[in-house]
Amino acid sequence: MARVCDLTGKRPQVGNNVSHANNKTKRRFYPNLQKKRFYIPEEDAWITLKVSTSALRTINKNGITAVLNKAVEQGYILY
Repeated sequence: MARVCDLTGKRPQVGNNVSHANNKTKRRFYPNLQKKRFYIPEEDAWITLKVSTSALRTINKNGITAVLNKAVEQGYILY
């Protein structure tokens, strides 16, 4: 199961753990993903998406339909 946001395409990033002695070891920064169900009134259907919390804030602000249309334009969702 990939750790990728369905709407924004956010993925894990790579960085370093840095100790007090300035030793560096590789680590990954994971996006804060939540599994969430959304109701789409135009289609009269529920869909389940794995979205980041920043995408949830965008959905609350703009609405699920507008965010889905933008994700389709950017190529994150294929219809």
